[in-house]
Parts: sequence; C-alpha cells; structure tokens
Amino acid sequence: MNYTITNAHKLYCNKEKFPTSCSFTKSQSFFWKKGIQSFMLKQIKKSYAKKFWRLFVDTGTHFVMGVALFGMAMTDPAISATPAMSTAVFIATVVGSEIPDVDTVLKLKNNADYIRHHRGLTHSLPALFAWPLLIVLGLYPFFPEIDLMRLWLWSFLAVFLHVFVDIFNAYGTQALRPFSNRWIALGWINTFDPFIFTMILSSIILWAIGYNAEKIFPVLFFLLFGYYLYRYFLHKKVYRMVLERIPQADKVIIAPTYYFFQWRVAVITDKKYFVVRAFRDHIKILDEYHRIPLPDHPIMKAAQKDKNIAAFLSFSPVYRWEITENEDFIEVQFTDLRYRSRGHYPFVAVVILDHHLQILSSYTGWIYSKEKLRKKLQVLPD
Repeated sequence: MNYTITNAHKLYCNKEKFPTSCSFTKSQSFFWKKGIQSFMLKQIKKSYAKKFWRLFVDTGTHFVMGVALFGMAMTDPAISATPAMSTAVFIATVVGSEIPDVDTVLKLKNNADYIRHHRGLTHSLPALFAWPLLIVLGLYPFFPEIDLMRLWLWSFLAVFLHVFVDIFNAYGTQALRPFSNRWIALGWINTFDPFIFTMILSSIILWAIGYNAEKIFPVLFFLLFGYYLYRYFLHKKVYRMVLERIPQADKVIIAPTYYFFQWRVAVITDKKYFVVRAFRDHIKILDEYHRIPLPDHPIMKAAQKDKNIAAFLSFSPVYRWEITENEDFIEVQFTDLRYRSRGHYPFVAVVILDHHLQILSSYTGWIYSKEKLRKKLQVLPD
C-alpha cells in the first residue's frame, strides 16, 4: 500500500530522475517522517544557536564590563556599606552598560531601520546624559533613601564606557550626534574580543571568590588600557604595510577579526577597490575591482528609492554594484567589500524591479547562500 507524500518528502522527491522515490510503504513513510523531523529539529536548534551567539557577541562584553564597574564602585565605602545603595548601583551599572543597545529591537522591524539607526541616537551625546537620568528615575521609587548623585555618576560611567568602547570596533557609532552624523569607527578591536572578555570575566571571578576589589579592578582597567594601546599599534602597523603595497590608496578601511593578528582591509583608490588580508607582517591582495560610480540611469534611480538600498548606501563606504536584466524582472545588487569571508561577501543589498521599474521585493543584510537570498526575495524563481 502506498501513502501520500508530505511536503517534507517532496523536498527529496524528483519524479523525473527517480520515479520510484515518490512511492513509500507504510514503514518507509514512517522513517522518512522521523528523518525529516530530526533534520528540521537540528536546523531549528542551529538557527537558535546562531541567534544566541549573535546576542552574546552583541551584549556579552558590555554585561561583564558593567559588573566589573560595579566591582570598582564597591571600593567606595558610601556604596559598599549600604545594602540598598550597593543594590541600586549594581542595577545601574549593568543596565547602563546595556541600555545604549536598546535599539537592537529594530531588528524585529526590519534590517533597513536597524542598519540606519543602530548605534545612532542611542549612542549620541544627548543620550550620554539622558540614559543615566532615566535609570535614576526608574530606581528612585524602589530606593528613595539612596544618594542620587552617586547613583547618577555610576550610571553615567556605565553608559559612557559602553559608547566609548564601541568607537574602537569596526562598526563604530554616531557618538557626535547631533553635531555630526559621521560614523566613528577606529577598527582596533573586534566586536567581540575574547581577550577583553576573558580578562574582565577572570577579574569578576577572582573578586567573587574573595580577592580584594580595590586591587583587582584598578589592575583590570590598567591592563585593558594597555591592551587597547597595543591594538592601536598593530592597527597602525597594518596601515603602513598597506600603504607600502598600495601607495596610491586614497582611503584604507581596516577591520579586526576573531584571529588576533589577522585583519580585513578594504582600500579605495582613484580607479580601483582592493580587498586585502593582513596577517602579521604579510599583506595579500585577495580581490580588486574597478571603481565605477553609480550610473545616472532610470534603473539605478529606481533602485535607490528602496529603503533597503538606501540604508545600505548610507552605511557602506566601499561596495560594488551590478545590474542584471532578466526576462521577468531586473535585479540590482550591492555588495559591501569590507567583510570578505572564505571567498564570499555576505553583506549585501538587493532590489528586484519589474520592467516598469516598480519595486517587487528587496533585502539588505547578511547572506551566505543564494538559496537563502531567494527565500528573502520571494519573487525570485528557483
């Protein structure tokens, strides 16, 4: 007896190539279903693991830094001697270390708004003072007897430290808003630096098992200062090596990686873009592209009206573009050249237009396969 094939079966069923594969006995159908269910469960777990890792990367270092700042605050007798004060300061330093990234919720809306606004207004100069005030106002009803000025000071230090630290990675912030919308991204430190995280976490553990906070945390922040300084000199060395190799460079964009001595580099010259990898004392040019300005063409003008494309162009300083005209649609793709990984450029923006230049679909974000891009752009054929 044969049974109806489920949608999951159809993923693996091709009547033209394998006619018999579309027919299952009862026992075969049972094992197929179990196999597919197991496969789908693994994919779901893998997806959640990736989301958890991204959340950890985004918030992990800021969280432990907030706890370390609380450890530093506990060296003040006015805080450590009062349970209510120490509790309030703990909450303030941890929340203050995380709250500038509250704009991460924009991911739930769409990538375009997230790219445009993440680390923007929430990391601005007015926010440096507004966030501590909101934290104090939120805690005051629960701790009315505490020293509000001290609480505001430690809240401010937590927020300031968050914004200040973000300046040193490749993503950067708009920390000078409202006076300037320019992104400040020094590119010395990776978004998640395992050395920084380990140093801070180790200090917290030592404090938790009884070591003196007055000795641990000043030493920690001194070591962190030295580490940032060391990364600055490594960054400067890479910059010099790139200029020696490509002396005609107009702009050099350097981004750290998870590997301590490896850097991603994008170089802009008058006529070309170069994609470079730097490792220790070696420079390797991986790709080079002609620098072609955006054409004054109706297709490109229509593409730039799309919010995903506009967000990408506002964020990416170095990219290549491509227009592909098909029988049923026109595809315009932009590829950021800063994030080459394993021969692939994952950060893209794509818009699909009909031949009347009406937008059918679009997407911007991190894509690691054409299949995933097709799912994001639902009008694309398989």
